[in-house]
Amino acid sequence: MNFNRVFVLATNVFREVVRDRILYIVCFYTIVLGIAIRLLPDFAAATEDKMFLDFGLAAMSILGLIVAIFVGTGLINKEIEKRTVLVLIAKPVSRSEFITGKYLGLLMVLGLLIAAMTAIYLIFLQMGRISYPLVSILVSTIFLFFQLSLVAAIAVTLGVFTSSILATALTFAVYLAGNITQDLLQLGRISQSPGIERITQALYLVLPDLSRLDIKNDAIYGFGTLPDSVTLLLNAGYGLLYTIMLLLIAIFSFSQREF
Repeated sequence: MNFNRVFVLATNVFREVVRDRILYIVCFYTIVLGIAIRLLPDFAAATEDKMFLDFGLAAMSILGLIVAIFVGTGLINKEIEKRTVLVLIAKPVSRSEFITGKYLGLLMVLGLLIAAMTAIYLIFLQMGRISYPLVSILVSTIFLFFQLSLVAAIAVTLGVFTSSILATALTFAVYLAGNITQDLLQLGRISQSPGIERITQALYLVLPDLSRLDIKNDAIYGFGTLPDSVTLLLNAGYGLLYTIMLLLIAIFSFSQREF
């Protein structure tokens, strides 16, 4: 794999996505936070600070998820539909470089979005004179990036297998299921049915456990108390390994396609 070619592909994806005005979502995020910080005191009884802390991170997660899924599922299919993939593959660009470059370009976009929204979020907290655990919030946004990176890998992989619309629906389904895999495992244990327990265990092994990368509740409602460093490293490693596995599947599947 030639990393110079991968970097060129990633840069092109980044420029293309930015050109499509995806970053205007940051402006939308700013407007939403501005409305929330004005209206929450009217609806919350002395809990508006906690609610705004939670709302800001939740909105960041939702907007990042939308970008990861809708852009990720269309990265490969758009090239196939426009037939530009024939030009790229005809050049000295391997299919593994093509997939890797596209994915890394999307990560650059997600990283910029999360960084920009985090900065805006902290500015609003300062303006509203809301006390907050800075380190815990920064760590939770880093893990949000890890989670969105995994979701983006799911979107890219499914985008290789099927159409953009179906891949989008499937990625949303995997995201929802991935956040309740531990609940499914517990449900199988209390069902007292060996069949249901085997099914839930299989789902737990196959589906990504996205709840491992979601620590915003610990940062806010745990008074800034995060899991210990070993647990954080293990969870980050889990997300990385799962992402690599998905990209390998996407590369293998794409290498088998004929155009």
